[in-house]
Amino acid sequence: MPFGHPKGALDLSDFRTLNSNMADTTAIKKDVFIRFQGGVCIVTDFQHVNPGKGSAFVKTKLKNVSTGKVVENTFKVGEKVDVVTPDRAMMQYLYKDGSGYNFMDNESFEQVSISTDTLGDKKDYLTEGQEVIVLSLEGNALSVDIPKKLTFEVIEAMPAVKGDTASGNVRKEVTLETGVKLQVPLFINQGDRVVVNTETGEYVERA
Repeated sequence: MPFGHPKGALDLSDFRTLNSNMADTTAIKKDVFIRFQGGVCIVTDFQHVNPGKGSAFVKTKLKNVSTGKVVENTFKVGEKVDVVTPDRAMMQYLYKDGSGYNFMDNESFEQVSISTDTLGDKKDYLTEGQEVIVLSLEGNALSVDIPKKLTFEVIEAMPAVKGDTASGNVRKEVTLETGVKLQVPLFINQGDRVVVNTETGEYVERA
């Protein structure tokens, strides 16, 4: 089925056409698609909690891919979850325009667009020409799969700010080539390349 940007509201009401499997809460991770309350949702955030007393549970934030509505839900550890398997295709990020972020399939040369809101924080880690895995359901591109660690150039470095010098926790703000702001150690300068954890948005090391 070809990929494409949804025309109007995304209709995924016929879930019989979607590949899915029952799993337990260990399958809940960011960017996993699950069936929830009559719709298909993508997990945007999760936290495993073991309170010590009582049963462990998983707190989640779920975004409905049809409506864009975000809800919070708590699953008991071991509870069954219906995981939906998206289609995956290697594509190249081309550019951003009024419709969103545009990608091209390197084999078919077909292009798809993912809106800024749908893409979420992942937009902060896209550079032109970058290859990513585009995730889609029913021919609708919904997200991208990017490496946990990526390297970017620092295009602007601000002066250092006061911090906890005793612990060495002094940071300053820099701007990466994608436009995102990042807190880094004092020794990072304009023109340096730094490794970023794309899941947490935190500095890892100088490249």
